[in-house]
Amino acid sequence: MSAEKRQEEKTRLHPRNKNRKRYDLNALITSNPELVNYVRSNKYGDDSIDYSNPVAVKALNKAILNYYYGIKNWDFPDENLCPPVPGRADYIHHIADLLAENNFGTIPFGDKITCFDVGVGASCIYPLIGVTEYNWKFIGSDIDPKSIKSAINIVNSNPSLNGKIECRLQKSRKNVFIGIVGSEDKIDCSICNPPFHSSFEDAQKGTRRKIKNLSGKKEKAPTLNFAGISNELICDGGESKFIHKMVMESKKFSKNCFWFSTLVSKQSNLKGIYNSLNAIEASQIKTIPMGTGNKTSRIVAWTFFTKEEQKAWRKTRWKT
Repeated sequence: MSAEKRQEEKTRLHPRNKNRKRYDLNALITSNPELVNYVRSNKYGDDSIDYSNPVAVKALNKAILNYYYGIKNWDFPDENLCPPVPGRADYIHHIADLLAENNFGTIPFGDKITCFDVGVGASCIYPLIGVTEYNWKFIGSDIDPKSIKSAINIVNSNPSLNGKIECRLQKSRKNVFIGIVGSEDKIDCSICNPPFHSSFEDAQKGTRRKIKNLSGKKEKAPTLNFAGISNELICDGGESKFIHKMVMESKKFSKNCFWFSTLVSKQSNLKGIYNSLNAIEASQIKTIPMGTGNKTSRIVAWTFFTKEEQKAWRKTRWKT
């Protein structure tokens, strides 16, 4: 594959994504010197890292956050999910475009925008990107107290995030918005990267496929290449059931949140999601395609607001 073709693959990222160009590994190593330990020549003869090695992936993403986003302190337990920054940034940029559609084509910047991250995780990745790119405020929820503690530590370790990210513990595994979103909360958009797998065995199969694609290796009991403890990757019923629960609960908070959204990794789940959204009478449903490398995904977003209610929200909240 030519260098031009390999570069082409990254153009699938959002136009505002800072990760569209090939990484400047020398600059990234300067921002995170430990990364030098994981640089290897790939099959094309280019300097790269072993993406099947979770330690290398974490070192790379630390460097990316420091160099491109100014996040100097980003650490969390190795057992937790290490998110690839480019794809997470894409989600934030697409949500910014969604809000712009309700704001005469202009992205609303600043702390007048509040975004709710369902499952903020130990890495706090979506709020970090959303604050640094658009200066939005964030609420992040998680069912794991250790993840909440880790996210708070990251926020407290980076002065630029002070007062912009609030972390809330979800005490019930049965709920998504209930117990987190208060009656007085006003949220402009909610985002979610739902647990993908329905069981540990399913997660292991997926990881074996991923490692084979990334490195050509076959492993009977592989390490998850982006790490991740069970509640980040696995839930009863997998992605489909989790999103269905989210959709059903969203109706109860139809006037608290302008746009609800979630990533949907499996295209086969879309029909059921649309059926659920139609059943609760969402006034508008959008499907936004996403692609990073060889992976294709999409965002499904929905709102209960009428056009008049959208206009009133914009005038009251965004002052435009």
